[in-house]
Amino acid sequence: MSNQWLPRALEESRARGFLGPGAIERHVVHAQGFVECWNSVRNDDPQSFLDLGSGGGVPGFILATTWSCRAVLLDSMIRRTSLLEESSRWEGAPPTLEVVNGRAEDVGRLFEYRESFDLVVSRSFGPPAVTAECAAPFIAVGGYLVVSEPPDDQDDERWSSTKLNQLSLENLGRVRFGSAFQILRKFSPIDAKFPRKVGVPAKQPLF
Repeated sequence: MSNQWLPRALEESRARGFLGPGAIERHVVHAQGFVECWNSVRNDDPQSFLDLGSGGGVPGFILATTWSCRAVLLDSMIRRTSLLEESSRWEGAPPTLEVVNGRAEDVGRLFEYRESFDLVVSRSFGPPAVTAECAAPFIAVGGYLVVSEPPDDQDDERWSSTKLNQLSLENLGRVRFGSAFQILRKFSPIDAKFPRKVGVPAKQPLF
């Protein structure tokens, strides 16, 4: 893979308004925190990961250049996934990239994605309850969810351990690798009723 592909893809994403202003290097540094989180719980590389609400390709693009594994970037906005698909066809792009347009509540019920990923990452998908319910159906048993957390948040109750059990998720706690991250582990198959219909996780959050 060409070393020039990643900066080109991130620069294009920023130019189209999908990444904030400032140096793209800060996105790369932040994404490295997801790698450190994975390394803190496993001593091998994931065989697959899904970027939930990938937006402009962060952290998905960066992780796809780090690990040689199935890399699925999911987003519901067509303008964003169009850019992700375009970038994935450029010379030097990771060959394992897959871009999916759709709502997580729908895609998470499809056979080819349900409980199929060692790791799901989320940078700014939504509140904890929404992120957990939309992410859990994608995670294989024994796999992990890593979520980027607000930098100054001190609320240990953001992730309700009791409610997370409904989603077959165990809260392993918050860590800091430059930025703050929450790590959760999938301990058993998820109930078939999850995720609920499109919009329901946000309108009627579990916690």
